[in-house]
Amino acid sequence: MTTNTPQYILALDLGTTGNRAIVFNSQGGIIGQAYQELTQYYPQPGWLEHDPKEIWQDTLTCIQKVIKDNSISPSSIAAIGLTVQRETCLLWDKTTGEPLHKAIVWQDRRTAGMCQTLKEEGKADQIEQTTGLVLDAYFSATKLAWLLDWIKKEKPEINLDNVLAGTVDTWALWNLTGGKVHATDHSNASRTMLMNLETREWDASLLDLFNIPASMMPKILPSMGVFGTTDPELLGVEIPVAAIFGDQQAALFAHGCDRPGLLKCTYGTGCFLIVQTGNDLTRSRNQLLSTIAWTRTNSTNYALEGAIFTTGACIQWLRDGLKLINTAAETEPLARQVSDTNGVYFVPALSGLGAPHWDMNARGAFLGITGGVKREHMIRAVLEAIAYQVKEVVEAINKDSDMAVARLKVDGGASRNDFLMQFQADALGVPIERPVILDATAQGAAFGAGLAVGFWDDYSNLIASRQVERVFEPGEGKIMARDNFSTWQKAVKRAKNWI
Repeated sequence: MTTNTPQYILALDLGTTGNRAIVFNSQGGIIGQAYQELTQYYPQPGWLEHDPKEIWQDTLTCIQKVIKDNSISPSSIAAIGLTVQRETCLLWDKTTGEPLHKAIVWQDRRTAGMCQTLKEEGKADQIEQTTGLVLDAYFSATKLAWLLDWIKKEKPEINLDNVLAGTVDTWALWNLTGGKVHATDHSNASRTMLMNLETREWDASLLDLFNIPASMMPKILPSMGVFGTTDPELLGVEIPVAAIFGDQQAALFAHGCDRPGLLKCTYGTGCFLIVQTGNDLTRSRNQLLSTIAWTRTNSTNYALEGAIFTTGACIQWLRDGLKLINTAAETEPLARQVSDTNGVYFVPALSGLGAPHWDMNARGAFLGITGGVKREHMIRAVLEAIAYQVKEVVEAINKDSDMAVARLKVDGGASRNDFLMQFQADALGVPIERPVILDATAQGAAFGAGLAVGFWDDYSNLIASRQVERVFEPGEGKIMARDNFSTWQKAVKRAKNWI
């Protein structure tokens, strides 16, 4: 259909393993999508980088492909919503548009030593109180500090007055607008370890602590609202970029979790559980992160989050690293070929451990291997470990809350795995609700952008129209799943503080 009447919202989901463009219609349904897998660079053990030019080029390719393949006129797109992998950051030259180094990915551990030094200097409490975050290499601040130090040493000719800093959303927005807008939103800024969670502005004392000039940092704007318009040279028209969310916050928005106590888990590269806490900043007593869910011009929604670094990435590692499988989908039938793991337990600490451990020095491990162990047992152990990591975080959420989690809403690629979802229900002892549309991060960004420009006028109606595909109830496997959890926790202890 070719028409000038705005009929669509374009969502850009720039993730850890790939970049996606999805077009949504006025009913909130998916019209079409395009995807490009993203190259992963591992220059040293524990390091992970992305090429910023590849991120942008793939984004543009996906936009052009989804428009062409579905015969959509760019002028029929009412707005763009942007959601991104969080904490991944980079520096670039605003005069040339050239990145000054590859982007350092959120999973990267190269700054663990810097974090340890800051802990020894007694900075952890200040950082946690100011930002709501645990002092960890996961967040952007130490990565930006490392990048700046590298540039000063390796590229002394660079004029730092021309250098811009940002997370992936800032880089994408800058390119979408032809270099006119250097901004981020509160949900992404709250993950940098540089934003004051109460004032919702960059914190001067933290910028000083990490030696990051304030002039490099993007302007922080509400998550929902027009950030700028696309450069007309890109698509022939100016389209407003009307929402930016961190990917996990976007999924929370898509699930309709806008009231305190509502919880979702996204099974992506990592697993991320976020529980809405409303307009009040809530602090965790159990190693969860305080973060911003989203903001509008006159309101702020906060959340508590349990960030698990390595879940879907384990399945990718089984495929690309160990070559035990050819596709992620194979894990389900292979896991079902055995009745248990034959005593094998897997600790998914390929990038250290996130919530609730926060151990940067943990490393992955298979334990309990005997001569009778087959690849099916190891694959099943990996899937069970994903569910057990989620169980740990749900238990932390329950300790922080007056009301125990009664249902878990899920999304993300690995939530397609019926074995994993059933085992998750068994391990938690609560129902698992899986929607028809699993691309909740993109859907949330689309909802935010559409609401911001008046394409939709009622959030509750949008949420009510979302369809649930299946609910997994706890079954006969729940006793074994719970009994084996304590042994898995013993395996985790063995893998902690490895390096």
